[in-house]
Amino acid sequence: CAQTSTLDKIKQSGAMTLAYRESSIPFSYLDDKAQPTGFGFEICEKIADRVKAATGRSDLKKQYQAVTSANRIPLLVNGTIDIECGSTTNNSERGKQVQFAINYFYTGTRFLVKTGTNVNKLSDLAGKTVVSTTGTTNFQILRRLNEEQKLGIDLIGAKDHAESALLVETGRAVAFGMDDILLYGLRAASQNPGSLAVVGEPIQVEPYAIMLRKDDPTFQKLVDDTLAAMMKSGEFEALYKKWFQSPIPPKGINLNAPMSKELQDNLKNLSDKPAT
Repeated sequence: CAQTSTLDKIKQSGAMTLAYRESSIPFSYLDDKAQPTGFGFEICEKIADRVKAATGRSDLKKQYQAVTSANRIPLLVNGTIDIECGSTTNNSERGKQVQFAINYFYTGTRFLVKTGTNVNKLSDLAGKTVVSTTGTTNFQILRRLNEEQKLGIDLIGAKDHAESALLVETGRAVAFGMDDILLYGLRAASQNPGSLAVVGEPIQVEPYAIMLRKDDPTFQKLVDDTLAAMMKSGEFEALYKKWFQSPIPPKGINLNAPMSKELQDNLKNLSDKPAT
């Protein structure tokens, strides 16, 4: 069926619904006043400003809808939300249902270790105890590589990220393998951030991107043009510094997460290529 384009839908209703996540720090989450905030959320707000201009609705009403990993795609497809700017991995499987904008973050599996531990790559952990969180793609990747490369790593599964980090802090595991951005957050929130380091070459890098509905080239162009303009003007880098390299709400923690080489490259390439 020919669906109404997102811009026409917004122009007719005078409202645009932006999706947010409740705890995807620092991309999209609730602050101490229970208001949505974050790196991705601010980009969504910028896009809404462009929509206001493009539709000529100076009275545009912005509505906010919380989404989860499980319902974000169905709510976009059925028209409940118009855009999602969270920590959603752009992959080919999801690309069958939704359209992704230019990639705006890259994360890879890296390691949380005690400061001073010399780990640059997975093989440096041969014969040692490594933890990852049960039920994550990271755990599966590490288990597969350990078997393929016959590294003899003693890979243990913890019930959540906090328990995984604790095993490293207490010396029961040498390293915790997880998405590096989550490791930066765990380190920043720990009792003594200086005692922990995020190290290693990233394994299996995945891009995050903004989601919109499929087959809507006009809206896709508006979103991509907004991102491209931010990336070219330096505004994107300033926003990155604000959310990844400065104290952020609610606790004033600084993630101290430098921009990855992949993201630096994409400020020039402006690619929306999915993860394999």
